[in-house]
Amino acid sequence: MLDFDLAELYEVATKALNQAVKRNKKRFPEDFMFRLTSIEWMTMWSQFVTTSENVNSMSPQIVTSSQNNRRTDNTPYAFTEQGVAMLSSVLHSDKAIQMNISIMRAFVETRRLVFQEFDLKRQLQEIREVLGVHDNQLNQIYEAIENLLDENAVQRKWNDRERIGFKK
Repeated sequence: MLDFDLAELYEVATKALNQAVKRNKKRFPEDFMFRLTSIEWMTMWSQFVTTSENVNSMSPQIVTSSQNNRRTDNTPYAFTEQGVAMLSSVLHSDKAIQMNISIMRAFVETRRLVFQEFDLKRQLQEIREVLGVHDNQLNQIYEAIENLLDENAVQRKWNDRERIGFKK
């Protein structure tokens, strides 16, 4: 997201947002935030203006009025999701504070879910192990039953055989 969009979201001036970033430069490494090049900004700017000129007057404008006065040599910052989260901790608006609280709650909930999932995986592994033991025991029972059935079949064959010798 671009700095002016985030400033609007966090309800602060773009200048205040950029000053907060400069004061806390160590909190914003390259993978959190970067400045657009002039070519990138001019390409985006021309696309925004073209899009906003082609829509009817009832729809919202893409280029905000504050950006119409922006110096073209001063390109905006672009923030990754980690940068957006970090901004919520360095800005002092009510909206930024609420966003920071929401982010912290989301992290805590995510951690709880991960541990819960880990616990479920552990429980499933224990069930598999118990089932494995039971499976072996059931196989032994089945084999014993088959052996008994085989012995009964042999006994029946013995009893049903044709008698030889003296018959009563």
